Amino acid sequence: MEIRSIDTVRQSVPLIKPFKTALRTVHHAESVLIRITLNDGRVGWGEAPPTVVITGDSLESIEAAIAGTFTPLLLGKNVLAYEQLLQAMHQSMVGCSSAKAAVDMAIYDLISQLSGMPLYKFLGGYRDRLETDFTVSVNSPEEMGEDAVRYVKSGFCVLKIKVGKDSIEQDIERIREVRQRVGSEIKIRVDANQGWQAKEAIRSIRRMEDMGLNIELVEQPVKAHDIDGLKRVTDAVETPVMADESVFSPLQAFEIIRRRAADMLNIKLMKSGGIYKAQLINQMAEEFGIECMVGSMIESRVAVTAAAHFAASKKNITRVDLDAPLMLLHDLVTGGVKYDGPTMILPQEAGLGILGVKPFSMGAV
Repeated sequence: MEIRSIDTVRQSVPLIKPFKTALRTVHHAESVLIRITLNDGRVGWGEAPPTVVITGDSLESIEAAIAGTFTPLLLGKNVLAYEQLLQAMHQSMVGCSSAKAAVDMAIYDLISQLSGMPLYKFLGGYRDRLETDFTVSVNSPEEMGEDAVRYVKSGFCVLKIKVGKDSIEQDIERIREVRQRVGSEIKIRVDANQGWQAKEAIRSIRRMEDMGLNIELVEQPVKAHDIDGLKRVTDAVETPVMADESVFSPLQAFEIIRRRAADMLNIKLMKSGGIYKAQLINQMAEEFGIECMVGSMIESRVAVTAAAHFAASKKNITRVDLDAPLMLLHDLVTGGVKYDGPTMILPQEAGLGILGVKPFSMGAV
């Protein structure tokens, strides 16, 4: 089962509405798609979006890593020796976590196809359905309230509210407006995307607690490198705190866990470099009683399907934030995970269950 060819192509799909966070505004979902073909004709799919402000990866750097480093490393190799292949890939270069994730998910697609099982069953098979939240981009309180109501009417019971772009007062008003508009039964998660300082994060979270806004969790309130500040916030508030941008590697996860700097971890394949390392992070967290979420960048259903398979396979992954494909104006993917409102239904075909991706069918390789 040798790797015969590795091809890439870019895709760009407009969003239904601009995606705004404290870090960036996105109008199009851009990514590099990868297709790994074996000598028996089987195809494995992967995807890597450029998220320069978080991972440092651009379209150009992703393509360069795949073509210049990973392709020479993998061509002609037996995909069934995937431990060797993935170890070699991770050791071949520092960083480029999104490019590594694209290759990783394509390899896992192939080995689970060869096993005759959907990937989530190959990885553990804990469940075959997930419930995702829906993200409310940072805008005026009024617009965010209107967006929240629309998502709830579409069936979503969990909302992720983006804040951290300007003042704390404005952020609290945003959350208050959303809570007032959607009622008390909807779960609200708050994501500051590193937008606060530790002291103001503590002050704002305590105020939200005193106001009875009933926030399920607050994600990445401080800068990614500020582990001391993250721990200060976690220790000072009752609301659970989740680390996101602070956790790329298993080593970083270990440091967060060792110091009890956060109550939960958000695992993203584009940060961890794929499923191989993501499993290590989750296993470590589970041993210490720390639950994990699986999230994504702005990705199509190729990468989100891989993330969903991973999330569905593990007991300790108790939350998912995998709404990105629902934000796209067009869907270029055939097969993969399906959405029924907030419910994500895993495909039962062997592998990822991706049957085709339009940019490749157009011959742009």
